[in-house]
Amino acid sequence: MSRFDRYILSQLLTLFGFFALILVSVYWVNRAVSLFDTLIASGQNVAVFFELSILTLPNVIRLVLPMAVFAGTVYVTNRLSSESELTVMQATGFSPWRLARPVAVFGVIAALMLSALTHFLVPASNAELTDRQKEITENVTARLLTDGTFLHPSDGVTFYIREINQDGVLRDVFLSDRRQSDRTTTYTAAEAYLVQDDTGPKLVMVDGLAQFQRQNTDTLMTTNFADFSYDISALVDPQSAPRRSIKHYPSWAIPGHMDVISEETGESVGRITQEFHARFAEPLTCLVFALIGFAMLITGSFSRFGVWRQILIAFVLLVLLETLKNAMADPVRDTPALWPLIYVPTALGFTTAIVLLYLASNPVNWRRRMAT
Repeated sequence: MSRFDRYILSQLLTLFGFFALILVSVYWVNRAVSLFDTLIASGQNVAVFFELSILTLPNVIRLVLPMAVFAGTVYVTNRLSSESELTVMQATGFSPWRLARPVAVFGVIAALMLSALTHFLVPASNAELTDRQKEITENVTARLLTDGTFLHPSDGVTFYIREINQDGVLRDVFLSDRRQSDRTTTYTAAEAYLVQDDTGPKLVMVDGLAQFQRQNTDTLMTTNFADFSYDISALVDPQSAPRRSIKHYPSWAIPGHMDVISEETGESVGRITQEFHARFAEPLTCLVFALIGFAMLITGSFSRFGVWRQILIAFVLLVLLETLKNAMADPVRDTPALWPLIYVPTALGFTTAIVLLYLASNPVNWRRRMAT
């Protein structure tokens, strides 16, 4: 690469990193807040929150990477144009096609980064995140071991522990079960223990009282017990645990195994086909976004009001391409043989960038034709 190409590429990579950092921070904080509320409400500690937050980062980076590419390209091109650096290079004989070379290299680098995310990092992080969420959902012990707080591990169930000793003994336990509409069952015990056996977690209460209140007859029955075992595995809804999906499989494991994956995940072959090809088409959007952002800005003539009009048009073009990409997904999900439609928005984006570069290379002829 020439010195000029390295200079432009360094500018693009620097601004790309800046915008990526800003966008990732905004998206990640937004997701982390809801994740924090969910985990803290279920009795998890801060370490679990940070672990799950880190596992969501690859997918967040995947979402913001094309936007960071576009923002970095537009910012650098606008600055080079306003400082007349592009004008000087064009005066020395550099055509728009030649000026677009470092931009294309930048788009390829970003596309390779996004490819690593879509094919390997994001599926691996999604699979690990789902496994950890499933463990947390099934870990009733972690949800119940919170002293001094009334917990609601399931609808109609209230659980309270006054104190948890260092040896694991639960002091002054209160458990109210109102899941049956015609009966309310309340257990109180001086001590309790959480134990795990082959059939699931059990709450063993010692020296307590069981109260049974029937709503239809408004009667109350009480029973004292020396020890009583309560199955708390029923407090966990098995449907609340996240299921394995196509997003958890790396790309190399999908070809030739779509029927098997469909049986394991319950998703259609069309959905799996769409996801597989989208992983190849999505990285190409980085190259398309970079070329459209650059080509659109250099097609405009100098204006003291800036290039906001070209930026707005480029942004609208990208929104239209994203809308078209979403529209192409449904036919492929219904008919897997239509998978080439996934690449139509990318091909259209490349065509748009080529047309814009052609117009920038022939501004006089273009304006004459528009005038006639």
